[in-house]
Amino acid sequence: MTKLSRQLVRDLATFRGAGPVVSVYLDVDGRRFVRPADYEAAFERMARPHGEPAARDLGKRIHQIRGHVKAGFDRSHVRGIAVFCGVGLWEAIDLPVPVRNQLIVNDTPHVAQLEAVLDNHERIGVLLADRQHARVFVFELGDLLDKSELFEQLPRHEDDDGDWGRDHVHDHQAAAAQRHVKRAAEAAFAAWQEQRFEHLVIAAPDDLAGDIERALHSYLQRRVAARLALPVTAPESDVHRAVLEVEESIERGRKADLVHQLRSAHASGNAGLAGLDDVLPAIGDRRVGTLLVSLGYEVPGWRCDGCHRLAAKGPKCPACTGQMARVDDVVEEAIEAALAQNCRVEVCDGNADLDVLGRIGALLRF
Repeated sequence: MTKLSRQLVRDLATFRGAGPVVSVYLDVDGRRFVRPADYEAAFERMARPHGEPAARDLGKRIHQIRGHVKAGFDRSHVRGIAVFCGVGLWEAIDLPVPVRNQLIVNDTPHVAQLEAVLDNHERIGVLLADRQHARVFVFELGDLLDKSELFEQLPRHEDDDGDWGRDHVHDHQAAAAQRHVKRAAEAAFAAWQEQRFEHLVIAAPDDLAGDIERALHSYLQRRVAARLALPVTAPESDVHRAVLEVEESIERGRKADLVHQLRSAHASGNAGLAGLDDVLPAIGDRRVGTLLVSLGYEVPGWRCDGCHRLAAKGPKCPACTGQMARVDDVVEEAIEAALAQNCRVEVCDGNADLDVLGRIGALLRF
């Protein structure tokens, strides 16, 4: 099974075959589809309009994808799938997160949802600790990549019959606890050196969390994203659920900042464009640095086969005056063109400010 990566998305975005490509996204999340027959029925509803005999080659590709769907998945880990089938192309990707059901037939693979999955799931480290235990986890796209554990027995005094003894043991315990905090911070840094996670989450008692954060390497101090109220003995499933909530919060904040930047740039007329009519020419001029698109935004448009320009209106190309071809979804074409130019693409879910701007915008390189 192919592993999702940014390079894979770019390779798909630039794929050009000898015929149409069928792109399928299917939600197979067991929390919503208890039986395989439930998500299989959802696939058949999408496939039904493409099953006419006149589309025989297309029907063969859909049948190949149907076989993959019916083969089943390990749904303890798989929540969604993405499949791309065309002449010289077969990619089947298992995803640990749900996707929006789609079946798209186009000249190129439809990669917008894959880009959204990558954007919304950065690598996250988790440090859980108390005064004797520490556990470090690293998650990416819902998968546990790494795990380490520490345990240090604090010194005890069984025959404590005097103030000197109590004070001596207390000092001993405090020194041992500080060593443990330092070692926990070192374990988190070692995990970062190995896995290079973007964010760190700390779960520790209130009277210890500050000491741990101060003991962290400066690289990790800058990456602390949240503190969780989880015991150090929490099951991995509880840690995973808590991390997903933190992840969603991080992404909402990051994308809200980008949309705010776009609004400011657009309002000042400086390096910010909004709406298809302005964004598509900028992509053609290779001026776009970051493309922002509302999730689910689809609209028909036009593509010039001569100079490869995109436009919201046709059929005459605004650049070379040649005849343009109709495309079912010019937004997806814009995303693919941007990825091919190594632009950053951000797919925003439920951002009202971006919707007001026309559901698509661009921060420009120049």
